[in-house]
Amino acid sequence: MISTSVSAQQTEEKKVIQLSGVILNNDSTTAVSGVNVYVPKKGRGTSSNQFGYFSMPVAEGDSVIFSFVGLQNQTFQVPMKVTDDKISLILTMAQDEIALSEVEVMPYPTEEEFKQAMLAANIEDIPLNRGNLSPQMFIRWAEKMPASANENFRNLQAGQMQQVQDRYGPRSFPLLNPFAWANFIKSIKRGDLKNDN
Repeated sequence: MISTSVSAQQTEEKKVIQLSGVILNNDSTTAVSGVNVYVPKKGRGTSSNQFGYFSMPVAEGDSVIFSFVGLQNQTFQVPMKVTDDKISLILTMAQDEIALSEVEVMPYPTEEEFKQAMLAANIEDIPLNRGNLSPQMFIRWAEKMPASANENFRNLQAGQMQQVQDRYGPRSFPLLNPFAWANFIKSIKRGDLKNDN
């Protein structure tokens, strides 16, 4: 025969409370969006919106964890015997700074293997003479290289600025620009446009 004894604490229902609040940075000036707010024992939670606001139901005695990458975790213990059915929080989260040790990346597992590979390399296939190091050769190499991230960003910004200028004002016409004409006349006087052939 199996007898079950249920204590008074187990039969007592825990009150459900609406936990809500705003999550701010440590300086209390900006809201933190996307903070994970969850009760690990119950397996439920939510996240803060773009204004740092969150709201979720919790039970008395629940432990609520606030976590976000780059910020220190915070824990809030819901008190037992809450008189009201709502709890409001203003939570500030401090930055979590982790110092990692330096990592040296090597193309070979050991320094000895790297030395052996360098000694075995055939550098005669790469002729290094003055022709290969001339400015004209570097210019040709640079023309064949794809654009760097910095160049792509500058081109994107220039295009966006041109779109704004086209939208809100007329595009300048070089033939009507007196400064362009002055530069053109100076280049003729210097002889920049002479044909050397």
